[in-house]
Amino acid sequence: IASIMNRVRDLKNKYRNEDNITDELNCTKISADVTDNSGTVNQIMMTTNTPEDWLSFLLRLEKKGIPQMDVSLLNRLIGRYSQAVTALPAEKHSQDESYARILVRFAELKALQDAEEARDQFHLAKLNCKKFAFVHVAFAQFELSQGNVKKCKQLLQKAVECSAVPLEMLETALQNLNSQKTQLLSDEEK
Repeated sequence: IASIMNRVRDLKNKYRNEDNITDELNCTKISADVTDNSGTVNQIMMTTNTPEDWLSFLLRLEKKGIPQMDVSLLNRLIGRYSQAVTALPAEKHSQDESYARILVRFAELKALQDAEEARDQFHLAKLNCKKFAFVHVAFAQFELSQGNVKKCKQLLQKAVECSAVPLEMLETALQNLNSQKTQLLSDEEK
């Protein structure tokens, strides 16, 4: 009887959790604790585990503040982006734009803490998602911000050579670099 009761309890919990997962993934439920989203993370990992769901969750988390001004939020974001990168195998998702955006944003956040770690993350993003022009432009922008103009130009030229798309984005970034602008792409051009 105890075994049957445990099984019934497990089934009830399972169905209750599935309802909660659906609510949370549809963004209709807001966690009361904004600092710990482990429930959402676990649900994403146990159900869909797609780059789109991860990116949606991560972008919602970023809206809770300004990472450049809030070290606690920055650390939390870096931890969550790291979890997403670990949970999403590159072999399976390298052609997915949301996955590429996760890799780039993770590298950008790392740049706020450690330039060398950020460089490693940008390199990883470029290797895994080379077809997306924005990945190359983000890496080039990082190198430009570090004062590495030559490296910035090399990254953009190699992106053109490997046929990253859209080509127009790369051409615009190269033109802005040649015009000695500090931003490779303006907000409108992005």
